[in-house]
Amino acid sequence: MAVYIYSITGKQHRLRLDGLNGVGEPPADLRTVTAGPLCAVVSDAPEDLRPKRRDVIAHQEVQERLMADGTVLPMRFGLIAENDEAVLGALEQNAADYTARLQELEGCSEYHLKASQDEDALLRQILRESDVARALNDEIRGGTAAPDASLRLGELVTHEVQARQEALAAGVVEALRPFARTLESTQPTGSDFLNVSFLVTDDREEAFLATELSVAHQMGDDVDFRLNGPLPPYSFV
Repeated sequence: MAVYIYSITGKQHRLRLDGLNGVGEPPADLRTVTAGPLCAVVSDAPEDLRPKRRDVIAHQEVQERLMADGTVLPMRFGLIAENDEAVLGALEQNAADYTARLQELEGCSEYHLKASQDEDALLRQILRESDVARALNDEIRGGTAAPDASLRLGELVTHEVQARQEALAAGVVEALRPFARTLESTQPTGSDFLNVSFLVTDDREEAFLATELSVAHQMGDDVDFRLNGPLPPYSFV
């Protein structure tokens, strides 16, 4: 039978699985597959697995319980193996890598930060600080602009937005980097200019959070910071 994989831990982990539900309807029972120094927390996989709310919550609750008691390699939702023997083989084949990853993640949590900027406020800032953009805008509004003025202004604004937001993102990352063991940046989407995950050790967590709050305050109300964590370190597995 297909097997759903939640996490990989060290064999010495407490593995308090009582009271937890697995994915599926009815919820599957959790069990472990052990190979040498490693253990995988698994359950039978439902045939029609979808990212339904109850299943995503069940997956996350397993991660949170395991994280409360020790280091884990959290698998993302939906990872399925053919059977227990396949899980056992993966643990044996990748034992050195999994063990090294567990050591790297010991005492760490992930914090995921996204940031966006009010577009109108940014445009006003560009027009205020760029003589060329302001002159083009005045000509367009006054009806004296050349035929290509709107195109030139659009290109100029696009370039300014990108340059300014890249500088903002770099500044935020530079301010928080000293408080993280490592980080992973992802291409921002939508109106965001920053999408980054930080691996933060327990002893630096307070300093990291205080610095993030200070940076967000310095950026002002025109910049929206969305910090999520502590999370299982999905981005670093």
